[in-house]
Amino acid sequence: MKLKQIVVSIENAPGRLYEVCEALGRAGINLRALNLVDTGEFGQLRLLVSDVATARRVLMGLQIPAYVNEVVAVEIEDRPGSLARLLKPLTAARVIVVFMYAFLRFSSSRAVMIFRFSDNDRAIEVLRENGVTILDAETFGILDSEG
Repeated sequence: MKLKQIVVSIENAPGRLYEVCEALGRAGINLRALNLVDTGEFGQLRLLVSDVATARRVLMGLQIPAYVNEVVAVEIEDRPGSLARLLKPLTAARVIVVFMYAFLRFSSSRAVMIFRFSDNDRAIEVLRENGVTILDAETFGILDSEG
């Protein structure tokens, strides 16, 4: 139930994000979700992509070190208070949200939240116990082998 996410640091310079996106697109990689955070001279780009291993090779070919970590994607209602209701049992279980980002599915009344927790396995257990829908790689159309 965990997804493999690619993380890269890219310079905050004109055209650098374009270079990454263009190279991935040329390689046939579809972006499923992304998050870019400013960290000063560099930005940290987090990507869920259609083919993890190929995307990583493409980025390394650009001399952009890319590492893979695991995240958990969940579906919640697109209503006020939904995120707080999701976080309450995690807080009680002392699971820390390391980072998160979200996107809304406009074709439904559901939003998708992508998390990295202090303990992803424990978080999945708590979320399942509370009836939260956890999304897998197939749902995102992600080929996640690193071979």
